[in-house]
Amino acid sequence: MEWFEALILGIIQGLTEYLPVSSSGHLAIGAHLFGLSGEENLTFTVAVHVATVLSTCVILWKEIVWLFADLFKFKWNEGTKYIVNIIISMIPVGIVGLFFKDKVEAIFGSGLLIVGICLMITASLLAFSYWAKPRQRENISPLHAFIIGIAQALAVLPGLSRSGSTIATGLLLGNKKERLAQFSFLMVIPPILGEALLDVKDMAEMGVSQAMAGLPTLSLVVGFIAAFVCGCLACKWMINIVKKGKLIWFALYCAVVGLATIILPYVL
Repeated sequence: MEWFEALILGIIQGLTEYLPVSSSGHLAIGAHLFGLSGEENLTFTVAVHVATVLSTCVILWKEIVWLFADLFKFKWNEGTKYIVNIIISMIPVGIVGLFFKDKVEAIFGSGLLIVGICLMITASLLAFSYWAKPRQRENISPLHAFIIGIAQALAVLPGLSRSGSTIATGLLLGNKKERLAQFSFLMVIPPILGEALLDVKDMAEMGVSQAMAGLPTLSLVVGFIAAFVCGCLACKWMINIVKKGKLIWFALYCAVVGLATIILPYVL
């Protein structure tokens, strides 16, 4: 992988991990259009995902410090409740990761049709959440955390945006915009780190030389930095977008890209 290919993939990963347009779908489209193979390289995949987790920690460091401060008070307080909700939201994606990992990986290699269809589903979810006006709830309940977690688990499909699915589901349930984006970005940290640890285990089993095959150190560093910087920008931007309720523009974008992804392979 050349350094400029790693730069492109890092930028795509960093931006689309937080914007509700599907990072996996855009990486699949980018790989198809430009012949890039970074997503298939285990080491590169781990690096850019860890970079986006770090960008979340940088942007939401105050919230993370608050959660740990409340947790180590060893009392049932707001921070402890929040952490419990995050744990509850992890249950569905944990089940998918443990029992359906091979099937999900097979879907990723099945072509762009599934990407286009899932992008259209993402567009529909974002549109519904924009027009629906449910009664507003002050806090995210454990039940809603679990339902939002189901949305996150379904978003393992390429083209189905994780942030778009979780935020749209939360909005449809009546949760406040101000709390949703923050919860959506914090709840993804444990699953991504867990997946990265599993990938590191696979890398250790195959050996460092094989894991790094075709991936120069420069490309790895460039991809990591690009994903981190773009992740910071996209995370901060997305929180403000959700507060202002401007998700409808992303619905239109996903609809156009999804339709093009479905139609263009048959035209070209």
